[in-house]
Amino acid sequence: MANVPIKLLIAASGTGGHLFPAIALAQQLPEYKIEWLGVPNRLETQLVPQEYPLHTIAVEGFQQGLSIGSLLTLSKLIGAIFQVRRLLQQGNFQGVFTTGGYIAGPAVIAARSLGLPVVFHESNALPGKVTRFFGPWCSMVALGFDAATQYLPRSKNVCVGTPVRSQFLNAASNVKLDLAIPENVPLIVVFGGSQGAVAVNKLVRESAPAWFDAGAYIVHLTGDRDPDVGSLHHPQYIELPFYDNMAALLQRASLAISRAGAGSLTELAVCGTPAILIPYPFAAEDHQAYNAEVFTKAGAGLSFKQSQLTAELLQTQVLHLLQSPNELSKMAENAQAIAVPDSADQLAALVREVVQK
Repeated sequence: MANVPIKLLIAASGTGGHLFPAIALAQQLPEYKIEWLGVPNRLETQLVPQEYPLHTIAVEGFQQGLSIGSLLTLSKLIGAIFQVRRLLQQGNFQGVFTTGGYIAGPAVIAARSLGLPVVFHESNALPGKVTRFFGPWCSMVALGFDAATQYLPRSKNVCVGTPVRSQFLNAASNVKLDLAIPENVPLIVVFGGSQGAVAVNKLVRESAPAWFDAGAYIVHLTGDRDPDVGSLHHPQYIELPFYDNMAALLQRASLAISRAGAGSLTELAVCGTPAILIPYPFAAEDHQAYNAEVFTKAGAGLSFKQSQLTAELLQTQVLHLLQSPNELSKMAENAQAIAVPDSADQLAALVREVVQK
């Protein structure tokens, strides 16, 4: 029996912000037998099955108010709890790890009803409603930002940072850009997280001519939902929906223009990339603004509300930074100072401690 591996169920679903930290953790637990809990038709169905067995449940977030829709959601939640409970029993799992979102509810309830330990990772500076509700039920809540500690029971949380994919830790030595960008030119990287950002894309295209005149190149990751893709053409402009080698791209960047999702900020910090942040204004409880505040307080970037940011203001701010290499260098140092490069190791050690206790 001593050689039987510990079985861990990872419940992580939806966006890269939920999935990438969970994948990074799983890679640090090679001695565990890991299986995955997800939702049909989400990103995990593309990223997970080649590495870990994937189980899916039909569950979704609650809408505001009482309606037929919310009653249907409740019935799905109850069904999902029993489905996960059965999976945990039949699979002889010894613990559950989750990164939040609506899949966390049935995972936490089912595990705790069976007396199984649960480790919850919350990457945002303002923990989500699911985290605040279910956090006290869990064995331990691991946090991405110290700022989040004030919202949760202090006896049950510890700050470990947010894990990044291994490519970000190896970027300096192992990966090269395969884009046609000269070595000594300023590079602006624009990205909106795993889902893109149409409003940011529009501002960037309007601002770009002045940046080209200043000698800058732009790599613009538009996402796959932008109707204006292909509307801007310039020798110094590279437009892609996504780019796999983000680690090398951010390391090469002089400046990033980005949303303020926790995963994006973690990657910027690890790579030491100065940033202009435009928090997504419709994020739940405006949590991206709280994330951006961590970055700006550290002196690692600037933050602007989308409603107040014009193309003229963005253009001016970027030109100022490109013409201020000492300021950019200091911002890069400050970004790296808030990074937690060994976050995945710390989180894996915490999972081992909780599950094997």
